[in-house]
Amino acid sequence: MDIVIELIADGLMIPIILIGMFALLFRVPNNQRYDRYLRIFMAGITSYMSAKFLGALWQPSTMRPFEKLGVDPGAAYLNNPGFPSDHALFAGFLTLAVWYGTRSRILTGIMIVLTILVAVGRVLALVHTTLDVVGGLAVALLGGVWYISYAKNKIYRRLAKTSNK
Repeated sequence: MDIVIELIADGLMIPIILIGMFALLFRVPNNQRYDRYLRIFMAGITSYMSAKFLGALWQPSTMRPFEKLGVDPGAAYLNNPGFPSDHALFAGFLTLAVWYGTRSRILTGIMIVLTILVAVGRVLALVHTTLDVVGGLAVALLGGVWYISYAKNKIYRRLAKTSNK
């Protein structure tokens, strides 16, 4: 059972990264690459800097769950208090980037499932609390502010189509 949890908590990051790379390199329309890559880059910087700032300002606990319980960790971790979860942040960021870059519902759906599994795996492995992974996902969403103009334009276009009928 320990190996399954470790594969979920750590190993699923590999397909998340590979799907993200494939999607962002080969599925982003050529005529929109500059704008989309620029926004994805800015979303990544915003997420990363926000996570470091938030982690420096506030740590809900200085010990990780496995340390509190006196057991071995079930997955890899960095030697820090753990809030917000870097794995959840990175997986969430890549999921949003694939959605924004490709608009592929299938790839985005697969990424969402894998991201949720990684987040649950990190908690089951006792390297993070639920708050840590929710914090990581929330910070990834915070970086997604760079995608808001796309969402607004899509809503406006949809409203315009329905009002013209």
